[in-house]
Amino acid sequence: MTPAMDHTPASYIDTYYRRTQTSDESYPAAAGPISAEICIVGGGLAGLTAALELMRAGRSVVLLEAQRIAWGASGRNGGFVSAGYATALSAIERRVGRQQADELYRLTLEGVEIVRRNIESLDLADAAPSPGIMRVLRYDGRTALRAERDAQEKRFGRKLRYLDRDETRALLQSPKYHAALVDDDAFHFHPLNYARGLAREITRLGGAVHEGTPVLSCELEGQVKRLRTAQAVIEAEQVLFTTGGYTGALLPPLKRAYLPIATYVLLTEPAPALIREAIRTSAGVGDDRRAGDYYRLVDGGARILWGGRITTRTTEPRDVATLLRREMVTTYPQLAELKVELAWSGLMSYARHLMPQIGQYRPGVWYCTAFGGHGMNTTAIGGTVIAEAILGESDRFKLFAPFGLAWNGGPIGTAAVQLTYWRYQAADFLRERRQ
Repeated sequence: MTPAMDHTPASYIDTYYRRTQTSDESYPAAAGPISAEICIVGGGLAGLTAALELMRAGRSVVLLEAQRIAWGASGRNGGFVSAGYATALSAIERRVGRQQADELYRLTLEGVEIVRRNIESLDLADAAPSPGIMRVLRYDGRTALRAERDAQEKRFGRKLRYLDRDETRALLQSPKYHAALVDDDAFHFHPLNYARGLAREITRLGGAVHEGTPVLSCELEGQVKRLRTAQAVIEAEQVLFTTGGYTGALLPPLKRAYLPIATYVLLTEPAPALIREAIRTSAGVGDDRRAGDYYRLVDGGARILWGGRITTRTTEPRDVATLLRREMVTTYPQLAELKVELAWSGLMSYARHLMPQIGQYRPGVWYCTAFGGHGMNTTAIGGTVIAEAILGESDRFKLFAPFGLAWNGGPIGTAAVQLTYWRYQAADFLRERRQ
């Protein structure tokens, strides 16, 4: 290969997580002939989780990342680790029936515990887990919320706490909120430090991690798979694709099956006293709107990290900070003087059915992607069940078979997603106006 084909990885974009990352190890680009039992393409949380589980089982693994570890959505998100998928349990049940829906949902509970267990066993203090996530209602739906609490306990053994309006507003000083469910077993954390901790453990166990190594072509038909990069040829018995919102055309069925959806996050200036006038809990908060906001306190309560809005545009709008700040101040008028210090965006990978895409493309070729909207627990379980399948330990990945690589609809599908989002926004607005 000529030097002109070398790839220099993009640095992490400016986010709260980059500013507060506690280490900055870099991993060399792959070079020369490389052989491994398993090659993983994509260094986000799904690929890192799968690689770690395979290394713990004594397999040889090489992981290829086009940019930096957790450079995409895995290192830019809100940091919420809680049960569930991007789509509702009722929608899953309509598709696969109650029994399989229950099994799929229990996997998400397991995913939360996988992340928690990794933080504890690897002593990742810099992942900074903080307990509790509140889901708040912006309309009077108290009866339905209590019924959901009871159903979750009966069906899955979850212990969710119901807060009435006064209890909710004691913690969140906003006239917008009417009630809340609190999941004390959920938590929020620093996803970039967590991801980088997984990468360190993979290399400590003898795995190979390569940054700045986009795969240019691949041969997947034979018993031995071959992947070519600018400076390397990798041969492996198994290949796992764990790319996300930045997936290219390397494997066309993946490219055709996902929608790149942008989401946006801001970080406020430090103002602990002012913020305390509005938010009096360390729990993460997400509202019930289908086009809703999520936020949490960081830096010991000195700042707010606030996320929300989605678009199908893949370029960052210049007014992202203004849009998000308007949402924040509409919710908490007392924060009108609070300034935004930083805002960023990132592309998530969504399937049209809003479920992860986890499965086997052909013998020895696997995929594990489309975690947009609820990725912190689902990437953990996705990487785990694919590792189990490769190891021959379980076939739990087949639970996701009904949610395969469905065509994304092309430009029409992208437009439909944006229109659906606007429809959700309008429905949310009208529902709240009736209060």
